[in-house]
Parts: sequence; structure tokens; C-alpha cells
Amino acid sequence: MKAPFTLRPYQQEAVDATLRHFRRSHEPAVIVLPTGAGKSLVIAELARLARRRVLVLTHVRELVEQNHGKYQSYGLTGGIFSAGLKRRETRHQITFASVQSVAANPELFRNEYSLLIIDECHRVSGEEGSQYQQIITLLRRQNPSLKVLGLTATPYRLGLGWIYRYHYRGFVRSEEDKPFVHCIYELPLSYMINRGYLTRPQLIDAAVAQYDFSALPQNRFGEYAEADVNQLLSRHPRVTRGIIEQVVELAAERQAVMIFAATVEHAREITGYLPQQQTALITGETRQKERDLLIRRFKQRRLKYLVNVSVLTTGFDAPHVDFIAILRPTQSVSLYQQMVGRGLRLDDGKKDCLVIDYAGNGINLYHPEVGEKKPTPDCEPVQVFCPACGFANIFWGKTDADGHVTEHYGRRCQGLLEPEEDNGPGAQHKRPEQCDYRFRFKECPQCGAENDIAARNCHQCRKAIIDPDDRLRDALKLKDAMVIRCAGISISTSDTRLTITYHGEDGEELRESFDFSKPTQRSVFNRLFGRRFANGQTLKTFTDIEEVLAQQAHLPAPDFVIARKQKRYWQVQERIFDYQGNYRRANAL
Repeated sequence: MKAPFTLRPYQQEAVDATLRHFRRSHEPAVIVLPTGAGKSLVIAELARLARRRVLVLTHVRELVEQNHGKYQSYGLTGGIFSAGLKRRETRHQITFASVQSVAANPELFRNEYSLLIIDECHRVSGEEGSQYQQIITLLRRQNPSLKVLGLTATPYRLGLGWIYRYHYRGFVRSEEDKPFVHCIYELPLSYMINRGYLTRPQLIDAAVAQYDFSALPQNRFGEYAEADVNQLLSRHPRVTRGIIEQVVELAAERQAVMIFAATVEHAREITGYLPQQQTALITGETRQKERDLLIRRFKQRRLKYLVNVSVLTTGFDAPHVDFIAILRPTQSVSLYQQMVGRGLRLDDGKKDCLVIDYAGNGINLYHPEVGEKKPTPDCEPVQVFCPACGFANIFWGKTDADGHVTEHYGRRCQGLLEPEEDNGPGAQHKRPEQCDYRFRFKECPQCGAENDIAARNCHQCRKAIIDPDDRLRDALKLKDAMVIRCAGISISTSDTRLTITYHGEDGEELRESFDFSKPTQRSVFNRLFGRRFANGQTLKTFTDIEEVLAQQAHLPAPDFVIARKQKRYWQVQERIFDYQGNYRRANAL
């Protein structure tokens, strides 16, 4: 059957990638397409090609209606199951539904579905009790081979990081379990803009004033309490007035302005400074009927300014918007990109979209910093090649004046290795494996395997690894033990003997020696220092003392050193590298 609509090349590529993936795997997958790329068309084509039942889920009724409307506009027939739209249809092969309505009526979804499509899938959490996970579990009971496909413009979630583990371009986003396993297709925002599929954002830093939210406490997700934000804003009414005066001035040559406020109180203050007859305010408290009316008037260009608080970031489409003013703080890359995305759709006569961030969020629209937070404020993304597989990792790190990496905070290589050729049964279903090289590691005392520095049990022998905090705590209780916070090391030599001196931050010193004429002691030195040489960027095996002296600047220093009293001297018992725990490191005041 010929498609009743023509897909753009990248949309067809996304569909083809989905078909290829699910022909060889049942593992959940993600497609990443920027806002305005036409995800609803990709959904429609996949639903059209399906031979069995398909359920399309999303979290807001506007998107349920939008996806269903796009599907039906091509002469195809599908049902809607959404309390907000007052429809409960389940008899069709394709059903477009809200996650809330399905979760509230699980008994109506006992049929066997072959494909579950989740739009705006960055909202899916890994928690078993969440509505999405409950529905996935329900559908898998009817069909263990259920295919789960997510679509999103922003494949990350505040507090969770990336929502998938493996990327089809051959790298790993996370070692931990995620709601989705694979990203099978991704299109960067820059591609869409450079090829004229989206409006170019004009990101300017010409704000007459900015809020400073940096002193406010954050919750575990990096967000701020509404009361704290209101208190800060109430102390700076002139800042808000000055910002809105600039917005009105710059909006003189713009068609439509969307303003994202921090709180309801803040939004009301903003609205009071805008032209009353041209302005609408929408919050979570706005009744649906009134909200629909205000949005309709805005889309009809009878209103110019639309102020909102966290309600028009997804499922809202007004292509003539050409000015985005962000007056709310957020640590969520996803939310930030969704806000800017409201102004990037194409429209007649629209040349660009002005974007001003008055909250100083500092998020890079094209290359957002997702995943691990910056370990230190002066970090930057650095490229680190894996000594084992050669993959070019991107980690947080530091460089010298010549651009050489002096320090990085990567733990494990992110490269994916293709399985070796195997013609045996099940070979075609073998998944690429993550390279097992670790730049930072915790060695198992039982089997010697290298583990993640936060591991509690060895991945190889499964035995418990004593927590570094427990080791430090136990040593501190002993009268004949010394624990130093190591601030650095120095080297001295005598004949074939090399001596390492560990310098504590308070001037304490501990020493240990390695006789390089003895293979066993040389091997111990290499296991401790050669393996961690230059932040693990080089697999170094030292064969003589002269070689160590020539490279001593790149030798690692442990974070803590534990020694026990042996008559007249202290014998080093343990060196704790890459410490992760509650004790303070040297000079980390």
C-alpha cells in the first residue's frame, strides 16, 4: 500500500531505522527529532505500516489530538482514548491515547498490541510504579514481544540524565539501566535549521537586566522552591519592570511574543507591565475553556503577548511566534529546549526568532551539557582516546595553554564494540558491548577485576567490595594506624630502589619503596601507578627507574593513604585512588 503522504528524507530514515531495529530486537528504542521536525508524520507512517494493533501514548490531550488529526488527515482511521477529549475508543487497530486515561482504565486494554509508541518519551521514568511503566508491563503480559518506541526532541530527564543507554553511532550514554535501551536515529537541531526546516534562533545577550538565582538552594533535581523564587523576585521589582520594558521595545517589529515566567505571582506581575488589550496569561490554574479561548485568540493574532507558567512547553503550536523571552530559572535542558522550540516553526514572512534568556540559565541550545554535572566550574568538554579500543570519548576535563588534556573525570570508555562474527544460533541478536576499559577504577581485592569507583559488588566475582568510607573509618579507630589526605607525591631513588613519598595536606609524610630489580615489586608499582598513568589515558608499563623519573609528572597521587605502625616505621597498607565518599579530600575545603 502506497503512503498517502510524502515523508521528508530524514523522516523516512527514521522510519527505516525503526523497522531495521525491531526486525532484530525487542529492546525499547528512541528516535530523536527536534521540535518541528514532524514526529507526528513518522508516527503516522509507522502506524500505517503496522499489521497488528498499535497504541500511541502521550501526556497531554493536545498532542493526542494533534497526532490523531495528522493520521486521519491522510485518509487513515484511528481511535482516541482520552478523558480530556471525552472519547473512549478502543476498537480500532490504531489508538491514540493519553497515558493518564489508559492507566486509569487498564481493563479496557487487554488486547494484544504489537507496538507501543510514546510521544515526548523523555517523560518516561524508570520507576516501576509510574503510569508509563504500568502500561508497558500490562501490554507485555498480553505480548512478551511488544515493541516499545519513544520519540522526543530532548532525550534526557532532569535527575536521570540520558533516557537511553546505547547510541547507534557507536557510543554508550550510561552503564546504568534506563527506560530505553537504544537510540536508533537522531537528527541535530543544527541540521534542521541549516536546511531551512526550522527558523533560525537569534540568541542575543543584550538583556537590559538579569535575575540572579545562583544563591537559591536547589532540590535534588536542580530546581528551586516557588517560595524562594517569589521572595527573590519581590526584592527586585525594578528588574522585572526593566526587562518587560525591553521586551515591549524589541517586540515592536515582532509578530508574537511568548514569555515564560518563574511562578504564578511572577507571571501576574509581568502581565501588569504589558499592554492589557494585547496580553493573555495562562497558568495551571486557568480553566480549560478559558485557556482554549486565549490560545485561539493568540493564534488568530488578536493577542501579541502570551505569558505562561510551565503549561505551554509541549503540545502547543503557534508558528508565527518569533520572540521567546525566558524569565524563569531551570536546570532542565529538556525544558529549556522545549521553551525555545515554541518559536522555531516556519511561518510566512518569518525570518528568525529572537530568544533572550533573562534568567541566566546558560544552557547551550545546540550542544547541551547533559549527564554528569561539571565536577568543577572551570571544566570543559575534552576528548580522551581509549587506549584499548581507540574510541574518542568526550569527558569533563581541563587543558593546558597548548590544549593538551591535563586532567579528566571520565570513568569508563563510552565506545561500543561490535560482537565478533558468529554464525551460530542467535548470533544476529547479539548486542554490541561497551568497551570494558576504565580510566578510573576500584580493584576487587578478591579477584583483581576493575570495577566502577562507586561499585559495591565486583562485576566479575560478585563479592562485596569494602566501601572506602568503611576502610577509612576502621583505620581511624586504630591507635597504631595513620591516615593522611594525600596532597601529592614525590620520588627518590637509590640503585634499583624507587621510593614514593606521600605528602599529607598538614605536612605528614609516608613512604614506601619498590625494588625494580624484582619483577614482582615492579609489577605491583605498574598496577598501582602505571595503570593510572596520565589519568588512565595511556597503558604504561615501566621497565626501569629512569623511565619513571622521566614521566613522574604524570604519575597519579592517591586521595588517601593508610599505614600501620611496625616497630620503628610506618608501613603503607592501602592507597585509595579516585575516592568517592563522605570524607573530605586534600585541599578540598
